[in-house]
Amino acid sequence: MSEENQYTTPPPPPPPTASAPPQASDMDQRNWAMFTHLSALTGIFTGGLGFILGPLIMWLIKKDQMPLVNEAGKEAVNFQITMLIALLISFVLMLIVIGIFLAFLVSIFDVVMVIIAAAQTSNGTRYRYPLTIRFIN
Repeated sequence: MSEENQYTTPPPPPPPTASAPPQASDMDQRNWAMFTHLSALTGIFTGGLGFILGPLIMWLIKKDQMPLVNEAGKEAVNFQITMLIALLISFVLMLIVIGIFLAFLVSIFDVVMVIIAAAQTSNGTRYRYPLTIRFIN
């Protein structure tokens, strides 16, 4: 064996291949989906549009990285838009007094459904809100 062959450098490693972005763990996805539902409750502190903006922002941030958050976000935004429409109808009906009672019921229903959706999602169940108009598919 010659001395020259003994000290040659090895070939360079192959270039890295493009791979899909790493998927988040199931627990991370469930947590993000749960917080997407719960973010609607920010509307209690921030006012009317907070109910829609919370889930919308969470959904837009994580929809491409986490399929469960994509689904939960669409569901939460659709539900909050539906609840906003119901509240607007309630405000119109306040002219004949029944709207006050209806607005109270819609608000309670909204909060209860958000909590149920968050609990179901944290357990790994895909939750679909009842009485929801599906604006975003």
